[in-house]
Amino acid sequence: MNQHNRILFAGDPHGNFKPLIAAVHKYQPEAVILLGDYDLEMPLESCLEEIVGITEIWWIAGNHDFETPGKYNNLFNSAFSDKDLHLKVTEIAGLRVVGLSGIFLGRVWYPPQQPKWLGKQHYLHHQSANIKHSGMSLKYKSAIWHDEFEALKALKADILVSHEAPGSHRHGFNVIGELAAAMGVTNIFHGHLHENYATTIKNNIKVYGVADSAVADLLGNTLSE
Repeated sequence: MNQHNRILFAGDPHGNFKPLIAAVHKYQPEAVILLGDYDLEMPLESCLEEIVGITEIWWIAGNHDFETPGKYNNLFNSAFSDKDLHLKVTEIAGLRVVGLSGIFLGRVWYPPQQPKWLGKQHYLHHQSANIKHSGMSLKYKSAIWHDEFEALKALKADILVSHEAPGSHRHGFNVIGELAAAMGVTNIFHGHLHENYATTIKNNIKVYGVADSAVADLLGNTLSE
């Protein structure tokens, strides 16, 4: 197996998993990492049943995955619920991978502005008893929270996978590059913006955008789209 193919990165499927399934059959990776926005009408394992057992399947969530209770449950309560990479470092195919799900929301934190809420507990503390009892809405669950983001800086990783883009993209955020630098990350892979591209940012961190339904290898090469 080509070492650069041992992990494949799948851009936002939006319901179309065929390119990823075809790439797994062709390249036989040790693992695949999905970068969010699945638009699941059925549990994730049902969409990927053709590759279950062939490769490890890992994921982060995108904004679309919080749009409805159905989409949310088909991901977070799927058979792959334990393969969520959000806010943790996981060794995958010999590399340390850290995940960052969700998006920046103006009502929570939209860098470079200061956060409106320092964290989930700060937010809930200031809400009505009804919201405290029922919990956060899916919209708020999709947010990147400042305290959780900052806590990641104490960890070390080789690869950051995020839904949002770093400042390398015109719609990205410089704080993601700063997070990667603090963690010693050498490569960032992101989805969300539906573009295949490769560039380098400060600290010689390589950034790879993976377009919707596209699949990329560890060098950022687009294998299918």
